[in-house]
Amino acid sequence: MKIYIVGAGPGDPDLITVKGLNILQTADVILYTDSLVNEELIAKAKPDAEVLKTAGMHLEEIVDVMVDRVKAGKMVARIHTGDPAMYGAIMEQIVLLKKEDIGYEVIPGVSSVFASAAAIGAELTIPDLTQTLILTRAEGRTPVPEFEKLRDLASHHCTIALFLSATLTKKIVKELQTAGWKDDTPVAVIQRATWPDQKIVRTTLMNLDDDMRKNGIRKHAMILAGWALDPNIHDKDEYRSKLYDASFTHGFRKGVKP
Repeated sequence: MKIYIVGAGPGDPDLITVKGLNILQTADVILYTDSLVNEELIAKAKPDAEVLKTAGMHLEEIVDVMVDRVKAGKMVARIHTGDPAMYGAIMEQIVLLKKEDIGYEVIPGVSSVFASAAAIGAELTIPDLTQTLILTRAEGRTPVPEFEKLRDLASHHCTIALFLSATLTKKIVKELQTAGWKDDTPVAVIQRATWPDQKIVRTTLMNLDDDMRKNGIRKHAMILAGWALDPNIHDKDEYRSKLYDASFTHGFRKGVKP
């Protein structure tokens, strides 16, 4: 006995994986986060599937339903927004499922961080500029571990992607400035990436809070910060990888010296 935990992707119903869609269309019971998952995607379920919205349910209610349906011989799919591994709260569900001897299989999805990067045509790891991407969140009502404070992570001066932080921009600016980030560091904010009402705001660290307020962005936003987000980066020819360098030898090509 097992359930399927499926990443629905960021919003566009076409961005679910083929495997995820197959499970969605085969499942007898579907539980989905109706505040985040696109209804157009859920409409692809088979006509006689039992479809349950979970935004108004607490953990035990959700797990009780899954346990009941699986033990009744039903195929159950739990549909999560984005990729379940990122702030998906799946581990707490798995803990309770294991107590009932119910297994699980996780089907990955397109994370909002990568959908956001695609929306602005950005590469988040650029040779000779940054080779590291930190995925994190600002500390608000939900604390972060002592060694994961934003100012400490920001000390690496790499690209940072901030989930669930749209209401904490004043803190973000202060923490990054404390870490030595320049006021003109590029920042891109993508609200509801890949949805029809997607909104993109290009700004700088210094102007982040004001621009978020002016655009009325308080939720459902990915904040990407760092010099990889420079809107003029596409006009620069100085950042090149070794992969396609004509003089670089690797297992599939012998380099040619100029």
